[in-house]
Amino acid sequence: MHDLQDHIDSFVATEPLYGLRRLNIVMRPQTGDLLEEGGVLNPGGVRAANGDFMLFPRLVARGNYSRIGVARVLYDATGLPTGVERMGVALEPREAYELNPNSGGGCEDARVTFIPALGVYVMCYAAYGPRGPKGALAVSTDLHEWRRVGLIDFAPHHGADMNIYSNKDVFLFPEPVTGPDGRLSLMLMHRPMYEIWSGNTLGERQVAPLPPGVTDDRWTIWVSYCPLEDADWATASSNSTASGPTFNNHHLLMLPGQAWEAVRLGGGTPPVRLAEGWFTIYHGIGKLAHPGLRHTLRYSAGALVLDAQDPRQIIYRSPEPTLEPLLPEECSGVVADVVFPTAVDQRDGYLDVYYGMADACIGAARMAIPCESGPVSS
Repeated sequence: MHDLQDHIDSFVATEPLYGLRRLNIVMRPQTGDLLEEGGVLNPGGVRAANGDFMLFPRLVARGNYSRIGVARVLYDATGLPTGVERMGVALEPREAYELNPNSGGGCEDARVTFIPALGVYVMCYAAYGPRGPKGALAVSTDLHEWRRVGLIDFAPHHGADMNIYSNKDVFLFPEPVTGPDGRLSLMLMHRPMYEIWSGNTLGERQVAPLPPGVTDDRWTIWVSYCPLEDADWATASSNSTASGPTFNNHHLLMLPGQAWEAVRLGGGTPPVRLAEGWFTIYHGIGKLAHPGLRHTLRYSAGALVLDAQDPRQIIYRSPEPTLEPLLPEECSGVVADVVFPTAVDQRDGYLDVYYGMADACIGAARMAIPCESGPVSS
């Protein structure tokens, strides 16, 4: 095995404001573990009540059958994340909306957020069911036992059905915001995919009509809202008759603007509050300058800052990637040339970002919070 530190010392992002410095590879597939033989990747992450930072990695078995695991991050004496302690499986495909004839099923790419206003952790994940991936939610009070809430119901957008689309990269803001209708609301980021899956064993798809008012067919980031008064699904008991999660007032947040994100965009880490506003790392997909025979795309990551009061307003977005595939583990794997950020740990003076590396393993990178920034209380 090559000396990872030699590569880490060589690759520091050039983005001056929100640059990321690689730290370690914290999780690789365990040899002989059938649950992980297809890779460990794209983890959700959140601080537990006891102070542990917990990861919820996607564990891929043979045939792209995915579960969501549970792992505790381990640190060295200086506070650098160095590995994980595996603690089992949080979600395994079980419900009809998580099962499909192609891979068998999938609970994929979790993002986990603690929402103090509700007193619960909410896991957003992609449920790979018969009609392709769809956004789904589960809730927990202890990060070990999870209660499924179901698929997200997207209310009509100017009369059009938003539920026809596959949807991924779904996550919530940790604090309620004022919605477009003036009500205090949960805010959701998501990435509708303008296609419809057939549900057959071939996994065939067809292009879907674009949402009203949209003329660019590249997949990108949207935001939607659920009024806090309608979020009883988050705190209901398992035998409750509370309605499922419905989000409305949909808004297309941004379109690809730079070469590194020209093919399409998607969300990454759940937002954290900094002095500048809501901060998140998103992913962009561009074309390789020198593509191989079959591989043509490159996944990179950039910074995005949204207005603290109205997160539909963009304060800053990266003109260049803050993290891009450079390490061997990022350039070669299950899917080559991929860095895919999905979890963030906000600490005093810095953020640790956890990301998928070529769909095969999980890395950690650190961003110093600018001196004028820091956690902002609501």
